[in-house]
Amino acid sequence: MRLLALVVGCLAAMPGWANGLAPDEIQKFLRHGPWPPPIVGDPSNRVSGKAEAIDLGERLFFDPRLSLSGQIACATCHVPEKAFADGRKTGLGLDAVDRNTPGLFDLALHRWFGWDGGQDNLWSQSLRPILDAREMGGSAASVAALLRRDGDLACRYQRSFGRAVGGVDDETLLVDAAKALAAYQETLRSGRTPFDDFRDALARGDMAAAARYPEAARRGARLFVGSANCAFCHLGPAFTNGEFHDVGVRFFLRPGVADPGRHGGIRRLQASPYALTGRFNDDPARADGVATRHVALQHRNWGEFRVPGLRGVAATAPYMHNGSLATLGDVVRHYSEIDPERLHADGEAILRPLFLGDGEIGDLVAFLESLSEILPSRLAMPAPMPCGP
Repeated sequence: MRLLALVVGCLAAMPGWANGLAPDEIQKFLRHGPWPPPIVGDPSNRVSGKAEAIDLGERLFFDPRLSLSGQIACATCHVPEKAFADGRKTGLGLDAVDRNTPGLFDLALHRWFGWDGGQDNLWSQSLRPILDAREMGGSAASVAALLRRDGDLACRYQRSFGRAVGGVDDETLLVDAAKALAAYQETLRSGRTPFDDFRDALARGDMAAAARYPEAARRGARLFVGSANCAFCHLGPAFTNGEFHDVGVRFFLRPGVADPGRHGGIRRLQASPYALTGRFNDDPARADGVATRHVALQHRNWGEFRVPGLRGVAATAPYMHNGSLATLGDVVRHYSEIDPERLHADGEAILRPLFLGDGEIGDLVAFLESLSEILPSRLAMPAPMPCGP
């Protein structure tokens, strides 16, 4: 923090510094970086970061044989060319689902997974669609059978986990497949953006470089960290606090049926054998399960959904947990015109209608788009490689 204050102080002393940005605005911008942050391996997954497991996980990600029909792969809904989302309002696997398909970039930075936080680790999240009857419809027995009968996958499993598939029970093979999938998904990182160049130019006092950031995006950035207060929830390098909020989006799916959001997610998390508090956590101390042990179910959790990160957001339309908002402009208008009466009585006191003009909406959209020039680090299956002794 002392270094941050020093940078801001030096900027403030420079003639024409930051094109009129105030010192507190500079400080708020600097908190959204630098990018990319270092990624620490997942202690609950013993193959996190292991090249052999990443290779196996990538192959499984594109393999439709993980599904009951043999036609639905992870990549069917998480399309690489669409920022690992699918462009649909809500997902479609073996059947239609009720929630929007999120992109997969920067998952290694998450603490909770899924729109409702029903999983507390990435490998458990990777299990969920495999086992969901509406998505892939698989089972421990079907995944284990695939690994046992396919010689190439069995070989790659042994290289990754140091044991042959033949002596491993079905459920452990299922979890291990999910851990390989998680190892691959940890490699999906969003690239640098125009905002990062602007932010880093401010950090080093390079006003000429900072001036190349588009004026509309700069105005939008000032609104984002200022009067619109978007940064209250969308903070830090990934532009998310990783928590759950009611933001006034309908959670009724159809007459008489509601999506409970975080409330249902906590219930599933507490009942899951694959949570960090369970036996499949590879960290013997279960130290990373502290948050799960202390999460408490509250009435206010109804209709709360996870705050998504905003990196790459221009590529993942439509938006919100139910895909109800088609464009970034629609999202900004939603918050501009939000009806406080639709929030919980004990809900988000920070949310209020912003009454933005069309120009301000356009500026915020320009800023959001400046977070979205991303290049996936890995896009498709690697070239076939033999796996043998």
